[in-house]
Amino acid sequence: MSRATLTAWLFLAPALALLAVFSFWPVAFGSLLAFTDYSLIRDTHWVGLDNFRYIFDNEMFVTGLKNSLIFLLMVPFVQIGALGLAVLVNNQLPGIRYFRAAFYVPVVTTVSVVGIMWGFMFHEQGALNYVLTTLRLVGAPVGWLSNDSLALFAIMFVTLWRGLGWYMVMYLAALQAVPADMQEAAILDGANRWQRFWQITVPMLRPTIMVCTILSVLAALKAYQEVDVLTQGGPMNSTFTGLYYAYDQGLKHLKLPRALAASFVMSIFCIGIALLCLRYIKPKHR
Repeated sequence: MSRATLTAWLFLAPALALLAVFSFWPVAFGSLLAFTDYSLIRDTHWVGLDNFRYIFDNEMFVTGLKNSLIFLLMVPFVQIGALGLAVLVNNQLPGIRYFRAAFYVPVVTTVSVVGIMWGFMFHEQGALNYVLTTLRLVGAPVGWLSNDSLALFAIMFVTLWRGLGWYMVMYLAALQAVPADMQEAAILDGANRWQRFWQITVPMLRPTIMVCTILSVLAALKAYQEVDVLTQGGPMNSTFTGLYYAYDQGLKHLKLPRALAASFVMSIFCIGIALLCLRYIKPKHR
């Protein structure tokens, strides 16, 4: 082993040790316990796939899994919206920094504050229904969080609102890294703004698009915080997600093996969909 390689491993060692203790080992041990009847008060026995059979026969988990997949519908809107915002704020205009900060505020706002704010907004006597009824767009107040057909989509909107600023910053950094001479050459060749965007900007952003898409897909599949703050899985279990089911079973009902089995299944889904994104959104070599 060369001295440079040894030096690199020495620098990586502290971070790898922390990951091993707080990430790799808990994931491996938790995955193993998903195949047992683990309990804090009795002996543990190997039960094979019994926990997985239980959760797939359980309507709440199946509903949660479906809702987690429905959450993926939010991904294109997040990415298109974030890219659009990045293009808008990528201009040297007076006060543009304040607009960038304003769009980023939801990212740094705690989930509890977001939940309280949007809980008031979505209340049947809240601001959203007041505006809609005043404009006569609806005849009566809408139960955004009490209607089992609307509650999940209301939570998806909150998740989208929180995520736009984060991905906007990533796209903004990528936009500012696009070489100016390429844009100038395209202008000299007679390309209009739309042509420059599709022929130069988008190909240059492809690596960032891939990263942001994978991150937003994983965030959608792992949706939990907004559900816990706004609806706790209701009404009628309509906003249960796969991860919230794991939380419900593990911490509320102390059914740890079932919670670990649900988490294991969700991890497999996350890995599989991330690999699909890597395959089909992989940037071409330039």
